[in-house]
Amino acid sequence: MPKKLEKDLGLPAVLAISIGAMIGSGIFILPALAVKTAGTGVVIAYVLAGLLVVPAALSKSEMATAMPEAGGTYIYIERGMGPLLGTVAGIGTWFALSFKGGLALVGGVPYLLWLFDVPDLVTTVIALALATVLILVNLVGAKQTGTLQIGIVAVMLAILSWFVVGGVPAVDGGSFSTAFDSGAGGIFAATGLVFVSYAGVTKVTSVAEEIENPSRNIPLGILGSLAFTTLLYALIVVVMLGTTDLDAIAGSKVPMIDAAQATLGTAGIYGVMIAAILALVSTANAGLLSSSRYPFAMSRDDLAPPSLAEISERFGTPSQSILLTGAVLLLLIAFVPILEIAKLASAFQILVFVLINVAVISFRRGTVEYEPTFRSPLYPWMQLFGIVTGLALLTQMGLVAIAGAVVITIGGIAWFYYYGRPRVDREGAALDVVRREVGRKAVGRTREAIEPTEDYEALVALPEGASRETEATLLSVAADLARPHDGHVSVVQFDEVADQVPLEAATEQSAADLEFEDRTDELASDADVPVQASEIVSHDTRHALANYVEETEPNVLVVEREHGGLRSRILGSDVDWVLEHTDCDAVLVEDRDVGEIDSIAVVTDEGPYDSSKIAVADAIATAHDADVTLEFPVDADGSDELDETIQDYHDEVAGLVSASTSTKVVRPGDTAAFESPETDLLIVGTGPDGDGRADSLVDGVDSSALVVRPRSAEVPGRLGRAIERRLF
Repeated sequence: MPKKLEKDLGLPAVLAISIGAMIGSGIFILPALAVKTAGTGVVIAYVLAGLLVVPAALSKSEMATAMPEAGGTYIYIERGMGPLLGTVAGIGTWFALSFKGGLALVGGVPYLLWLFDVPDLVTTVIALALATVLILVNLVGAKQTGTLQIGIVAVMLAILSWFVVGGVPAVDGGSFSTAFDSGAGGIFAATGLVFVSYAGVTKVTSVAEEIENPSRNIPLGILGSLAFTTLLYALIVVVMLGTTDLDAIAGSKVPMIDAAQATLGTAGIYGVMIAAILALVSTANAGLLSSSRYPFAMSRDDLAPPSLAEISERFGTPSQSILLTGAVLLLLIAFVPILEIAKLASAFQILVFVLINVAVISFRRGTVEYEPTFRSPLYPWMQLFGIVTGLALLTQMGLVAIAGAVVITIGGIAWFYYYGRPRVDREGAALDVVRREVGRKAVGRTREAIEPTEDYEALVALPEGASRETEATLLSVAADLARPHDGHVSVVQFDEVADQVPLEAATEQSAADLEFEDRTDELASDADVPVQASEIVSHDTRHALANYVEETEPNVLVVEREHGGLRSRILGSDVDWVLEHTDCDAVLVEDRDVGEIDSIAVVTDEGPYDSSKIAVADAIATAHDADVTLEFPVDADGSDELDETIQDYHDEVAGLVSASTSTKVVRPGDTAAFESPETDLLIVGTGPDGDGRADSLVDGVDSSALVVRPRSAEVPGRLGRAIERRLF
């Protein structure tokens, strides 16, 4: 049994971790970059970005109370969207947070340079030293980390509050008269840039397993810190832009120092320097704390090596995961141009926020156990708003950032197929939601197929010289199909003459033709449905049959199934040719003279049942008072969710069939009912384009069989069928 982490983070620590994760490069560095895009409209951009984070904040708050486990974003997406997307989100968010932690430490360089004028090498060494200290603090324990975070955030907020209070009186309101000069496009582009300032708001969910009373403290911590930080950001930017020349801010590496110099003097400069360093250390600390829980959580789910799930006996922390994350952080600081890579990771963060909103919808609509103690208001509109705006923001991140997110995604997919797929067989709630929706649509198609149809016609096509037994079998099947619709049967014999013989010369009825009519009249007397007989003379039977089907548009074509001889294997059978060149329901009859039909087995082909196949089974079973067994073959490693969904789908389909119906899930190695001598009739199906395994199933049994080929309008296209088979 895996060890649990100690719950020792209260609401103050949650607020501190969340606020500390946000306040960093987002306010000390990004305003200078955003001013170049939106001018003084940056204030609006910061407020708008804070509002656009709300859907993801609400969604993660809800899921965190349902699943207060270490791993945060990874856990929610893995459980909601499945292990593949969970792996992508886990690895991507782990890298993104590591990148941002490195950026936060290196981002303090301009402030240190302004005071000490040290070379870049010294700055890198200092950043590495700070990172090492933070790694050691995280190894000691989350409680110590939370305590440190509270202290850092308290000092930082005191200085920033002083900056705001002292600077507001000096703000020139006229500076913001040009706030809308960049237009909606400029403001939205700036929103996409500064959006990453809020990405840390939900980091605290990655340590949800270590939070006291998570149902209360997580929502309060996330939403409270978001509201506070949005207001603080807006006020800081107002002071910054309202007291300093806009061009000076746009060209500055230390914009807050410039603003402090204009409003608070030397004391303000030193105060801002201290706040900047604390904020950047705080961001790195929160990033290291939360990002290290991603490989820890993935390891517990068998998506990462098991050593990453080991918890230190002495400190109760995931030491291996922290050390791995710390090593990545040190390498980034030492060797990688983190500012550019952080922009790439930020694009991935926005994508993750989109997936978070999708995951909530999946949990709400799925059947997996999901009992949050906090529920997002305005569901699902809040989540849909987050999805749409998140995708819109991605378009503002630039081609390089989007390409970086794609690279991270591809890397996550590659890791899953290399390491995770052989070890896990879980499914996400979203897959179950989609599968059930596919099942509902299939049930709807089946319901429509079984309902009575006006002017229903079953066409029996006979070649010249067909035996009485063949005609009797085909006519019986057609009558059974037409009876529930109060329809009629048309029996057409197709006579073929040599090409050199004029058709007019072959119109005289022969003794065989008269015998066909008399025989049909005799068989029709037992059919208790109207039966019409006719003959068609042509030079090419299969073309004549195809033309007749296209002209008369029968509801179903009933023909004898042809056996595959050498000619059929090389040139194809006449029946196959007709089916390829017509589009109507067709039933191919394989009569093996089993006598009375008391039991019918209906087998699906790796997906939901074709509606026509169920309609045929219902009609035949009703006519013969037979029992129906619906059989659904599944893979041996099918999930419990799949079994439950198939059983529910089976129950719905069985409820549409008039006859007594049972269901069966067949796994490899089971003895399927259609292989049993007790089954009198096997009903299988094949797609309009002839795909499927119908022939092999029919050739493998001794019972009579019907191969049902539905018209293309009654089944999804090739892509739709492929998706259905993948889901089922």
